Amino acid sequence: MAEAGSQKKLPLDALWRARTSKFGDFAGYDMPLQFEGLIPEHNWTRGHAGLFDVSHMGPSFFALPKGHALEGEAAHKKVASLIERLVPADIQGLKPGQVRYTMITNEDGGVLDDLMIARPAEPGAAGDLYIVVNAGCKHQDWASIEAATKGEANLVRADDRCLLALQGPSAHKAAAEIIDPALADMSFMTVKRYDAFGRITVTRSGYTGEDGYEILVRAENAPELAEKLLAHPEVKPIGLGARDSLRLEAGLCLYGHDLDPTTSPIEADLAWTIQKRRREAKDFPGAKRILREFELGPARKRVGIRPNDRAPAREGVEIFKDGQKIGVITSGGFSPVLNGPISMGYVEAAHAAPGRVVDLMIRGTPRSATIVPLPFVPHNYVRKGKT
Repeated sequence: MAEAGSQKKLPLDALWRARTSKFGDFAGYDMPLQFEGLIPEHNWTRGHAGLFDVSHMGPSFFALPKGHALEGEAAHKKVASLIERLVPADIQGLKPGQVRYTMITNEDGGVLDDLMIARPAEPGAAGDLYIVVNAGCKHQDWASIEAATKGEANLVRADDRCLLALQGPSAHKAAAEIIDPALADMSFMTVKRYDAFGRITVTRSGYTGEDGYEILVRAENAPELAEKLLAHPEVKPIGLGARDSLRLEAGLCLYGHDLDPTTSPIEADLAWTIQKRRREAKDFPGAKRILREFELGPARKRVGIRPNDRAPAREGVEIFKDGQKIGVITSGGFSPVLNGPISMGYVEAAHAAPGRVVDLMIRGTPRSATIVPLPFVPHNYVRKGKT
């Protein structure tokens, strides 16, 4: 990707600059922040389909060396066992075409990054994984993967490609019309490759709580794909601002804020990401703490928080109950759907029950708020193919 001073440019930088001048830095990349405006973009994505450029993320392919003698399940179990040295999810248990959300954990049970790992289903893909990590952690993650697997598999960074996210209830219509009708038949958290716009890798997944796709396409084919999607009447470009408000409404974690090296998956309400086989094997980094919290419960929990007035409560705001500090806000902002402020944060487990009233210390003044279930807005994922 091209550099702009100390900032990196997205491969589609010129396309976005023709549509907006509102750019800002995120993880070292010069990113479009908004086009029509945060609220209209947010609402358009909830009602139609939004196109996001997430090429700053870290897509890569992790595969056994060419010429390996393993076939089918044996090849998959081998490559999966290598990546399981870093993550607590059951990657060996992935079915062909399945995607799984997981985390890289440290020996203390904290989270070093959260990521997606997919098992391609195509003939010839035995022993291959498709991995997408976060932008701010990708170089560290790639180094960790290479160090942990000691050359037993090859990590190939997809630096020559764009990653586009098409999100919203109309995403399947646009994807089927522009790319391939078969995209509408994909299920949530699956992966498939298509011979369109060169050759693309598509997952039915996303970061908004809506149905949608993430599409990995070579940089030379990306302008044509993006232009055709944007020409569809249901699709508009969406900036980084609305991406954050959408994920917050959906109750999804942002690494470096809601997740960090001191926070365990159990505290973050992500116990569901650690499947039974791994819990029984107890063989992943941080297993001692994570499994103890799995059994006995964590000391603190991630919760949703609704301020009882219009004052926003953002990251770093402390949470009190009866004059005692019980937690802190890790993400906060305005919800266009709920027309009011929302936040996520961590509180002592004894105070984590929905309905509990707490105080948020905003600029030295306690403001009333209520603990609420997550997500704030229901997810609209498509579990089976939608046509």
